Amino acid sequence: MKKAMVRFIFSALTLLLVSLVHGQDSDFKVYISADMEGITGLVDREQVTSTGLDFNIARRWMTLEVNAAIEGAFEAGATKVVVNDSHGDMRNLLPDVLDQRAFLISGTSKPLGMMQGIDSTFDAVMFIGYHAMAGTVDAVLDHTYAGAVVFSIHVNGVEMSEGSLNAMLAGYFGVPVVFISGDRAACEELRRITGQNIPFVAVKQGIGRYAAKNIPMESARIQIRQEVKNALQNIQVQPVEVSRPISIELTFLRTHSADMAALIPGVERTTARSVTIRPDNIIEGFKFLRALIAVGRY
Repeated sequence: MKKAMVRFIFSALTLLLVSLVHGQDSDFKVYISADMEGITGLVDREQVTSTGLDFNIARRWMTLEVNAAIEGAFEAGATKVVVNDSHGDMRNLLPDVLDQRAFLISGTSKPLGMMQGIDSTFDAVMFIGYHAMAGTVDAVLDHTYAGAVVFSIHVNGVEMSEGSLNAMLAGYFGVPVVFISGDRAACEELRRITGQNIPFVAVKQGIGRYAAKNIPMESARIQIRQEVKNALQNIQVQPVEVSRPISIELTFLRTHSADMAALIPGVERTTARSVTIRPDNIIEGFKFLRALIAVGRY
């Protein structure tokens, strides 16, 4: 009875602290975008593709790592947590294993993809299980959105990872990315591109593309829970802003993809494998980008 009372008092004090820190009367909403390649223990395509032999157990590992972030968010005083399944066909997280306090967005296709559901009502964004951009040294399963199609994506001349581009989408709505977990390359990459000291937990160190030194799974979950809690109780980062005018260059793996993309009005062919668009804002640009990637598959 005494332990239950202590937990109740602690929870109440935490909510009060968060309310004071964030200047809120009640709602403190947290958004989680969950990818798979950056989950501890995952190093091979067999683990992250739906037809892979190890996929089902990998789905459980992913869900438990996301649960650690959800738990940390609620311990920090979150009143609502929304999780967007952001890997592959976006049907990876196990709904019956996922923390039942969180709302789950799953399935594809989604207009904003890995950031579907984000809007200005959220107070913070977190990335769980993220990986580095294509071409990164010692990065586990590195790629940029569509590994079979995309070589690189540049926004205003800066090469983007999935994390940095997703941070820009959150920034459009005035929401900061306050935490990331994944392999070390992905975490450090997000800091470098955004120029912000975003808190992170590196759950593994890449050894080439298909190998890594992984920290123990239970340790990874404990660290994620604690660091998420710390990050949300002491938000130091700002929303990522995109300077205008905006230029987005998409470089394909093959010239044929650029051939097809260049047929679309508003698309400029800039090199044999590259096309450029100049959207009014990053949301419009991201949707256009997704359509170009889809066209480039053929």
